[in-house]
Amino acid sequence: MRIIISPAKKMNHDCDTLAVMGKPVFLEETEKILAWLRKQSPQELQKLWGCNEAIAAQNVRRIEEMDLHKNLTPAILSYEGIQYQYMAPAVFEEKMLTYVQEHLRILSGFYGVVRPMDGVTPYRLEMQAKAKIEGTANLYAFWGRKLYEEVMGEDRTILNLASREYSQCVEKFLQPEDTFITCLFGELSNGKVVQKGTYAKMARGEMVRFMAEKGITIPDQIKEFNRLDYYFHEELSGEQEFVFIRSKQTAEG
Repeated sequence: MRIIISPAKKMNHDCDTLAVMGKPVFLEETEKILAWLRKQSPQELQKLWGCNEAIAAQNVRRIEEMDLHKNLTPAILSYEGIQYQYMAPAVFEEKMLTYVQEHLRILSGFYGVVRPMDGVTPYRLEMQAKAKIEGTANLYAFWGRKLYEEVMGEDRTILNLASREYSQCVEKFLQPEDTFITCLFGELSNGKVVQKGTYAKMARGEMVRFMAEKGITIPDQIKEFNRLDYYFHEELSGEQEFVFIRSKQTAEG
């Protein structure tokens, strides 16, 4: 079973906590993206990133100075978003790091797919950014089937903890023999499941940590997840979607 998650916009540089164990598999494609980014003006890049001037200036400098082969940070430590904060990989036990290295894959507009211990450098490029690399319409077209083929393991089972922006890179190429299960973390409101972004990110990170602690290899085993006041809701779930509801909200509903 493979687990897919989204990256985070905010990234850091940390060469000391854990050692890099490899490089991203699609580094050649990343070199092409970097070359394209370097041809864009600062104004074009700011528009591409959809950010303020300060963030744009920081990332323009990153592009100018970027080296994809030196001073790298393990991907799982480089991303700093809410999901990663709740995952807390810096304090993983060795067996947990071994687990995520085997089962977890991070989808990325810049790197394509990275394993947790692959060395990366801070960048800014969302999958939905309108980057037309080598004549393609966007990054979805640039990456094509590659991400699906890379993350699909021998048992052809994927647990999706990624946002829609990233999961569709894999989902649209699924074959009949594939199993693709999406986890939904929500609250009950007037009988409907409502998923709130921040809480969902927290739960996704906590779910990865839970799976790493338990060494989970079968999707049904995650139904025991009961952290952050979530519990598995059998009636709302199906074969392709596991629904977890915050218990406090359930009582109110």
